[in-house]
Amino acid sequence: MSDRLSLFAITAPGLEPVCAAELRALGIEGAAEPGGVAWEGTADDLFTANLWLRTASRVVVRVASFRARTFFELERHARKIAWERWVAKGRPVRLRVTSKKSKLYHEGAIAERVLGWIDGRVGGIGASEAEKGSAEEDEGETGDAQLFLVRVVRDEVTVSADASGALLHLRGYRQAVAKAPLRETLAAGMLLGAGWRGSTPLVDPMCGSGTIPIEAALIARNIAPGLARASGEPRDYAFQHWPDFDAVRWVEAVERARTAAAPSASAPILGSDRDAGAIEAARANAARAGVSDDAAFEVRSVSAIEAPPGPGLLIANPPYGVRVGESDALRSLYAALGRVARERCPGWRLALLSADRKLEGQVGIAFGEAFRTSNGGIPVRLVVGTVPG
Repeated sequence: MSDRLSLFAITAPGLEPVCAAELRALGIEGAAEPGGVAWEGTADDLFTANLWLRTASRVVVRVASFRARTFFELERHARKIAWERWVAKGRPVRLRVTSKKSKLYHEGAIAERVLGWIDGRVGGIGASEAEKGSAEEDEGETGDAQLFLVRVVRDEVTVSADASGALLHLRGYRQAVAKAPLRETLAAGMLLGAGWRGSTPLVDPMCGSGTIPIEAALIARNIAPGLARASGEPRDYAFQHWPDFDAVRWVEAVERARTAAAPSASAPILGSDRDAGAIEAARANAARAGVSDDAAFEVRSVSAIEAPPGPGLLIANPPYGVRVGESDALRSLYAALGRVARERCPGWRLALLSADRKLEGQVGIAFGEAFRTSNGGIPVRLVVGTVPG
């Protein structure tokens, strides 16, 4: 892994600029593209990105790119790829194929040819499978299999080796969840998109199982999300199973991340929810993330929240009102949030993940849009405004 690698951090649509800013803060200059951020880097960059990126779903290495309109062309290029660099003999392979607006439209047939060439070049791979879907959709663990992504768009084929393994939002701390849990990557994106960096107070009055406050505590303490567990040990990554994996450089990267962490958060981080079960889950998740002393959780309604001396950030992922009959109750909830913000958080920033402009209008605060994405398949946008003082 001594040469330059073509690297790509996959994100949810809309989070590309946030992820690019994360990389810049890590000393890596990448180019935001639809679906992620691309850059040329070293093995150290690969390790750093997997450990530190808070908004990326995966980091992959683009191992080949070529044009193919026939299966003959596909096979001619596929047999030249050094598959043995990314998968060891006997290790199973997962292949995820997508094809759009291309002559080679049969994804199953593409997968069959590519798996054949991997097996032929490596000299025998374990039980392998092909599947459909995007690299951002996979919710499960990858097990021992090495995932390759084959993307065909307008006859241009890009082959990538997954370096992450399980999706990066699976930090390891969130085992207890409340209803409609928020992905860790999106929670971190909300915080970074709102401009919060950990030096001012934060209040989440609808915290559910605590994902936003916990991600805030990780940011405030500069804890790499790849080390977000009480033990401080990193999770397993796909690149650790590559034949040329440099274990010494990896240990050095982990140690650098450990020493970068601050002993405690410098400002209060408060989460509250009216659901006692959600608060119990939030406390358990915070303990698993190693930030129990940095994020405080209490059972409170929105109208009962108390803000520490500010200004700071009031942030929430409120209900969206997608089910019939919810709109009346939610209008009152959004209006109550705006009223409490004006009474108790004057001069604070207010950030909401919103799916309905009419509902956010009930808050009574002028918002600007930070980004658009989706949550659970629902189009949403992060809106940010300043509470009148």
